[in-house]
Amino acid sequence: MSHAEDTGSRRDFLYVATASAGAVATGAAVWPLVHQMNPSADVRAMASIEVDVADLEAGTQLTVKWRGKPVFVRRRTAEEIEAGRAQDVSALPDGEARNANADSEADASDANRTLDEAGEWLVMMGVCTHLGCVPLGDGAGDFGGWFCPCHGSHYDTAGRIRKGPAPENLPVPVASFISDTVIKLG
Repeated sequence: MSHAEDTGSRRDFLYVATASAGAVATGAAVWPLVHQMNPSADVRAMASIEVDVADLEAGTQLTVKWRGKPVFVRRRTAEEIEAGRAQDVSALPDGEARNANADSEADASDANRTLDEAGEWLVMMGVCTHLGCVPLGDGAGDFGGWFCPCHGSHYDTAGRIRKGPAPENLPVPVASFISDTVIKLG
């Protein structure tokens, strides 16, 4: 092996070693920046919550905070269920279910918005779809559901927009019963 070949292989080794050290140093510098973008422990803890609904009577509503937003959990009466099921979906301003638990193509029928087949349990995000206000519940508004006093949006007993500037129905988050009296959000 000649002296020129020996120098070339040393030079190649130095290039590779320097590039490797630079890559490790860059990775060590960048890792904390990337890692700090991960959600904090309190945010991860709020990814899902369990809501005990054992004491919720028919015709009453519970508001819980999930992911920093209010969620309405309503145990509907037979009259509210009947009013929700009687509505013609084609006459609604928003014909989509907006239900994270259902197919994205599901229509806004009452059965596609409730948590159970009987239609007794309704779980929705409590944020008006117009400008993010929190609607009033317990039969408020013209349709016996929720009313946003800020800009006049009226929602029916299934949380569907019926009148006012709101463009969409109140969204239904991912939710399911994990026991007879506990609903898991998220």
